[in-house]
Amino acid sequence: MAANTFVWYELVTRDVDAALAFYGRLLGWEARDFPGGAYRYAIVHAKGKAVGGVMALPEGMSEPFWLGYVGTADIDAAVARFTAAGGTLHRGPWEIPDVGRLALVSDPQGVGLALFQEASDQPSEAFNQGAPGHGNWHELRTTDPDAAFAFYAGQFGWTRGDALGMGAMGTYQLFKAGEAAIGGIMKAPAGTRPTWQYVFGSPDIDEALARIREGGGTVLHGPSEVPGGAMVVQATDPQGAAFALVGPAGRREAA
Repeated sequence: MAANTFVWYELVTRDVDAALAFYGRLLGWEARDFPGGAYRYAIVHAKGKAVGGVMALPEGMSEPFWLGYVGTADIDAAVARFTAAGGTLHRGPWEIPDVGRLALVSDPQGVGLALFQEASDQPSEAFNQGAPGHGNWHELRTTDPDAAFAFYAGQFGWTRGDALGMGAMGTYQLFKAGEAAIGGIMKAPAGTRPTWQYVFGSPDIDEALARIREGGGTVLHGPSEVPGGAMVVQATDPQGAAFALVGPAGRREAA
């Protein structure tokens, strides 16, 4: 598997069936329940490639969210590095039989993610910037972008890409895993919670806008053009989980 980059995306939501229907229409995902286990876990596929999972909110949690998994070759060592550098371990590592070992953590600014050591050598296909329906970009909105970049660079070897000025909003710092830019880091807008936002590829942003609205989702921002000419839209699904899409424009519908 690919270490030190994102290898899985997981939606934790109130209504699994409703979420699968929404994202199925929006991104063409097909779902298959993972066999066994104490609770339902649906795997979503884009043209036969596994992209992520959908599960119900655990008892005591009320807000749906997307969670990203970062791959590691040694989860025990990864957790030790993470906590030694100021991150927090919330659960794990624990074993999922025949799948791998998982730990839930948060960085020093309080933003959550998962660390994952896969049981097999089969490479993850969830992140693919050339394929619609797959993870395409990862945006960290944080209270301290410089400290956050230094932390993740120390954990995963990420390096700086271009730094894009955003006026009063500060700098959008791209980061790279190897030679590829896989995301950006920015200061969280005032009044918003620091978070990772996951961006999925879409073959047509304008068609996707219509499907978001028809399915009961909410468009928060966009479509807006990003370097390279692609269009990005930020949204929430009908249950309130935030996500984003990137892809070419069709009819260039105004938001």
